[in-house]
Amino acid sequence: MSDAAELLGELKQEVSCRIDEAKAKLHRLSQDIWSCPELAYEETKSHDRLVAFFSEEEGWTVDSHFKLETAFRATWGSGGSERVNVGFLCEYDALPAIGHACGHNLIAEAGAAAAVGLKAVLENTRKLPVCVQVTVLGTPAEEDGGGKIDLLREGAFDDMDVVFMAHPLQDDAPYLPLVAEHDVTIKYHGKASHASAYPWEGINALDAAVLCYNNLSVLRQQMKPEWRVHGIIKHGGVKPNIIPAYTELEYYLRTPSRAELLVLKEKAEMCFRSAAVATGCEVEVEYAKNAFDNILRNTTLEDLYEINGKALGMEFTTDEEVLKNASGSTDFGNVSFVVPGIHPYFYIGSKALNHTEEYTVASGDDRAQFFTLRTAKALAMTALDVLLRPELLQKVKLEFTEAKLKEDMTLTGNTEQSAQHC
Repeated sequence: MSDAAELLGELKQEVSCRIDEAKAKLHRLSQDIWSCPELAYEETKSHDRLVAFFSEEEGWTVDSHFKLETAFRATWGSGGSERVNVGFLCEYDALPAIGHACGHNLIAEAGAAAAVGLKAVLENTRKLPVCVQVTVLGTPAEEDGGGKIDLLREGAFDDMDVVFMAHPLQDDAPYLPLVAEHDVTIKYHGKASHASAYPWEGINALDAAVLCYNNLSVLRQQMKPEWRVHGIIKHGGVKPNIIPAYTELEYYLRTPSRAELLVLKEKAEMCFRSAAVATGCEVEVEYAKNAFDNILRNTTLEDLYEINGKALGMEFTTDEEVLKNASGSTDFGNVSFVVPGIHPYFYIGSKALNHTEEYTVASGDDRAQFFTLRTAKALAMTALDVLLRPELLQKVKLEFTEAKLKEDMTLTGNTEQSAQHC
């Protein structure tokens, strides 16, 4: 075994030990976030708890309101002007009514644990081939709004070389094919009238909403199997004897790639607008500020993470149904098009489904701690791989550049096709 390989092995063992040494305070951090669930962009107490953890307990340099009110940045550096900046992401927003039913308290804990363990090892290592900066970003509003996209827009990721986070699930998986997604609200404006006495004087906005709903249902016949369109009528009128003057629908549009999302959006808009033409209503189509991209895979990092995870005892799922049906969305997808990174999933000791009350209980259960810290160790060990083996970091960056170029070419092609169609 070479000296470099021997050093890497020793540091991986040490990072695991350092994370174990901190397990009590990491558990408290997770529990404090879990016990005080806060919605997107309102995560004041969770934000403050994480800021205090890094600045007061761990001695990091912290920007407490970094770009967004409930975001933060904690940094530590080993010195030197040209650094490799390794990033770890923490999420900590909850869901309405059911709290941390997606385990974001564990995401925050895993990110913090990996960063703390890595720093503890690196600050006592004199044989590093590169200068290092470790950055932790607190990223609010994943469940609603897309805080990472806001942070991207503000340049928060510009100086990062590689970025890591991990998400709780029912299985361990180095990658799941999360999809591109955009929220859209459709508003129809008609004219109120007495529904019995003189209905001919009205313009029925509910008819437009129903036609819109049915148009989209008919469109499903020509949709690709992987595309998803799902929504609700949020406002359908005020009283049966008044022809509705206003209705509102909300839809989520999802496709496997951001390029395909452009195609689906064009088809959906024809459904929205044709319903207005058919009923004589006016229509407003309002897309959410942030569209979520699919995740740009980096198999080099995924493979490293899987090797490290297996060394720690992880058993990664090979269930095709799990791998095929992962059709959720995350704002990490947008990050993956700017910085090479991974977003693996980890088992927490429960087969409860995310976004249920049962998963809220599981994410706050003591049994989740072993699995969360094991995941943090695998993340930190993967970071050590790219820091101590510069050729791996170059491979990661080359794969990222080539994958992004391929996606950009597809996106440009679909944009030009849509323009020609119009």
